[in-house]
Amino acid sequence: MSSTPTAQLSDLGVSIWLDDLSRDRITSGGLAALITDRNVVGVTTNPTIFAAALATGTTYDEQVRQLAQQNADVTRAVFEITTDDVAAACDIFDGVYAATKGVDGRVSIEVEPSLAHDAVGTIAEAQQLWKKVGRPNVMIKIPATLAGLDAITETIAAGISVNVTLIFSLDRHRAVIDAYLSGLEKAHAAGIDLSTIHSVASFFVSRVDTEIDKRLVSIGTPEALRLKSKAGIANARLAYEVFEQAFASERAAALLAAGANAQRPLWASTGVKDPSLPDTLYVTELAVAHTVNTMPEKTLEATFDHAQLEGDTVSGSYDAARAVLAQLESLGVSYDEVTALLEKEGVEKFVVSWNELLDTVSAALEAAR
Repeated sequence: MSSTPTAQLSDLGVSIWLDDLSRDRITSGGLAALITDRNVVGVTTNPTIFAAALATGTTYDEQVRQLAQQNADVTRAVFEITTDDVAAACDIFDGVYAATKGVDGRVSIEVEPSLAHDAVGTIAEAQQLWKKVGRPNVMIKIPATLAGLDAITETIAAGISVNVTLIFSLDRHRAVIDAYLSGLEKAHAAGIDLSTIHSVASFFVSRVDTEIDKRLVSIGTPEALRLKSKAGIANARLAYEVFEQAFASERAAALLAAGANAQRPLWASTGVKDPSLPDTLYVTELAVAHTVNTMPEKTLEATFDHAQLEGDTVSGSYDAARAVLAQLESLGVSYDEVTALLEKEGVEKFVVSWNELLDTVSAALEAAR
């Protein structure tokens, strides 16, 4: 048995990615240390993470001064700053990328959130980000909105690796896999080496519990309260069943035989929101091979310190997971309503964070001028 819980998790086939990035983390050596000390093999970012990074510290000051001297507008400044961070992080993970033949060593950067319902705009920005970062181990994050599905297909078709984000429902997960396979088919027809294209499907966990638990508390019956904090894990476990079924299909098998990679499920939103829950709940209960768990630092440290892993906790759990969702429906908690709301709120929250990021950088540029 490996010596630490994070090593044990890795041995189970779970790739640990850090859900955070800042220039201080890059320049201090802290990010590199996580590879050896915490078994971290990738990084995810989003507008909220960049807004927090830019709002504190002085590590961005010199670049902001240079951009101000060039009379860069705020949009270009944000583009330059965030892509520079992602490129630097990609370089730190280059060894992991090579050792895992492209499966890990990945760093994700998201298209501008305001493009979430604009397929054409998303495709164009995905290509710009891919070109600007200029590293084979970057992944472009595209939200799993209806418009995002077309953008996923076309971005994959161009040979660009994609992290599909903001997935809440099983039906949308199926549509995301279909979009990925369609993109692979187009790439194959265009003569692109399918082995160079990777993708993950980011399925959000704790936000499902937060929303559903509010409704269960409002119902207030013993039956309702017994279901608290069970929906997120049940939903994610069924997402893994969707993954298994989809990539066992004849369609997927033909692409895999041609060198394609399966689109791994990624567990996102894995920090617990309810302080009464175990702080490693969404790690230990979703431990299964061929997945990624992207963790905020607090969850990563808790996992390293005291996670009690019990092997594969997902395979074979599907009937029990379906029973949880069925009980919720019987109580009047609408799965479709909850997941649609969470997608809408997820996009809105990232737009708010993006605007905060623009405001922070705009103020910094003005100060530097």
